[in-house]
Amino acid sequence: MALTNIFIKNVKHTGATSGDKYTDGRALYLLVNAVGKYWRMDYRFVDKRKTLALGVYPDVGLAKARLRRDKAREQLADGIDPAVAKREEKQEQADAAANTFEAVARIWLTKTAAKRAEVTQSRITTLLEKDVFPFIGHMPISTIKPRDVLDRAVRKIETRGSIDTAHRAKQICGQIFRYAVAIGLAERDVTTDLRGALSAIPESHFAAITEPKQAGELMRSIFDYTGHPCTVAALKLSPLVFVRPGELRTAEWAEIDLDAAEWRIPASKMKMKVDHLVPLSTQSVELLRSVQPITGHGRYVFPSLRTGERPMSENTINAALRGMGYSKEVHTAHGFRALARTIMDEVMGERVDLIEHQLAHAVKDPNGRAYNRTAHLPARRVMMQNWANYLDKLRTRADVIAIRNGTK
Repeated sequence: MALTNIFIKNVKHTGATSGDKYTDGRALYLLVNAVGKYWRMDYRFVDKRKTLALGVYPDVGLAKARLRRDKAREQLADGIDPAVAKREEKQEQADAAANTFEAVARIWLTKTAAKRAEVTQSRITTLLEKDVFPFIGHMPISTIKPRDVLDRAVRKIETRGSIDTAHRAKQICGQIFRYAVAIGLAERDVTTDLRGALSAIPESHFAAITEPKQAGELMRSIFDYTGHPCTVAALKLSPLVFVRPGELRTAEWAEIDLDAAEWRIPASKMKMKVDHLVPLSTQSVELLRSVQPITGHGRYVFPSLRTGERPMSENTINAALRGMGYSKEVHTAHGFRALARTIMDEVMGERVDLIEHQLAHAVKDPNGRAYNRTAHLPARRVMMQNWANYLDKLRTRADVIAIRNGTK
């Protein structure tokens, strides 16, 4: 006779050593002993008698026990051993619990680190640790849905106004999901469903001074700036070499040959992933020699003011500019590139291909091949020295020509 909920609730153990067995039908029964009440199912598989545990009452009630029994019978009909299937399901659940988004992300970070510059690796790690891991890091990656990524993580970034960072976070999450798919820990990249879910990134350009007269004022402000010697040196070197701020602040002494007046930046640090050579003017060499006694014993030319084991903060140069009275709408650390590009072309008349090459932009020869880092090196040495001399003239008011009206 089928069991009832009232009977199951009230039945007591009679004292039988092996427990009391009450059948419900179709191999399901309730086992009652001195410890508790257990759902069991007896079955045969490949001519072997087996017993399947279906749960403990009252956590598993009569209705749920019957559903589990029916599922087990369906598995038997399909030639599947329910006990084996149950073990495999538990293992999958354990694997899912262990393979959280954060766990998989950290493996991905390690596996792909060689493809990125150190500064990029650090920036991605910080973004994940600050804006993603606290919200979805604990979740098994196989269970995460598109709305989890959107509502729990990237939307929070967007809400505080960091739209570009929100898009970047979504992109990084997508790369992690694709890695999880490749190693069999996820079915698909769920971030593909979020296309168009975030606000568009507003177009913006790095603010830059590009008029010679204003550039001269900027150079005088730089030379009047007082601060930590490393910050002062980095600030003075920025317009002379006009590399990207990240390339400057992560400069290493091992990359610089002061006797040869060359700075060879490895491809791993470059945006275009190509080795880059910066000819150093006499002014640049003098600046670097002045800071060498301070930081030359360590790895970085411009180390962190807190610890020499890391490079200077990415905000240091911009903070110095703000302290000099130049807002982010007027001039930025990245703006030294536009300053050099504009004045060297429109005022000094330098060859555009040499300027673009020195900016580490994609430049090809007449046959469509990318120039290597030493291409036109003698001409670029002359150009970089001319540029340094011109900046000195701007600073001392010896040579100021307006770009637009041609007046001195």
